[in-house]
Amino acid sequence: MSRWQRAAGLGCALLIAVVVASVAAPQPSSAAPAGLSKSSRVLAVSSLTPTRATMTVYSAAMKRPVRVSVLLPRNSSRPRPTLYLLDGIDGGVYTNYTQSGWTFQTDIVEFMADKHVNVVLPIGGTGSYYTDWRKLDPVLGRNMWETFLTKELPPLIDKRFRGNGRNVIGGLSMGALGAMSIAVRHPDLYRGAAAFSGCLDQGTPEFRQATATSVTTRGGNPENMWGPLAHATWDAHNPADHVAALRGKPVYVAVGNGLPDPALGVAGLASPVGGVLEGVVARCTDSFKRRADRAGVDITYDFRTGLHSWGYWNQDLHRAWPTMARALNIPR
Repeated sequence: MSRWQRAAGLGCALLIAVVVASVAAPQPSSAAPAGLSKSSRVLAVSSLTPTRATMTVYSAAMKRPVRVSVLLPRNSSRPRPTLYLLDGIDGGVYTNYTQSGWTFQTDIVEFMADKHVNVVLPIGGTGSYYTDWRKLDPVLGRNMWETFLTKELPPLIDKRFRGNGRNVIGGLSMGALGAMSIAVRHPDLYRGAAAFSGCLDQGTPEFRQATATSVTTRGGNPENMWGPLAHATWDAHNPADHVAALRGKPVYVAVGNGLPDPALGVAGLASPVGGVLEGVVARCTDSFKRRADRAGVDITYDFRTGLHSWGYWNQDLHRAWPTMARALNIPR
């Protein structure tokens, strides 16, 4: 079987996700509301609890407001580092863009409550891979997430919530590739990274086809993101191509083997394609590890039992915490 035949097979597998996944809700309008300035700024902050807020930021790059959830430590009197965690392919859809999948699907609010760190969870980004797209997409709109997460949002978070300038970024599935791509492209901004079930090596046609197909399942045109599959922009955003930028940083990578873990019970189940998707990601992660090993980059891996679903990512969050805490320079 040729590489392109395998790629087509992967694409078909991913297209099945359209049948089993909910139809993505429309993204918030890309048009800037009348009267807003051209510079990025905080529009509003609402407190749900003393340790949980929703912040609305006007992104000049995306020309629209973007909402983010912020989890705060119980003692907010001292400066602290910031952990940015990115969502999966349906970011924001299941909550009608009212909260991140992290707060909707995991115990992150309780788990982080006793930790002296800001946790920033962007709401939205459906099908975007949290990257800067080359072109405006008719369905997914104007995506300039890399600019938002590296230039616009961090200084606003630090100013409003007493961030100390030390940042770590992570994500799951789509957000794992997005986070790791940002981490290698901005090594001075992010001190560490975590990736759960992400295809971190985009160096082959089959892996690129899998990523491109996932964008099409949410109505987007992947050529508007990084161009045709052979375009150099794919290389520029491929974590495996730039893995040397992670040398010396605490990094955690987790992926399942495509089989359910009975110990998780119902939380360990997934849609019918959950095993297929995780199997593809596992091969991608194997490839990434080989390249990282050749580059002499020390990364903490968890090649675990599991499918492509939230029950495992919640578990990954707990297991990854010691590595992320080291990167954040706070007690475990």
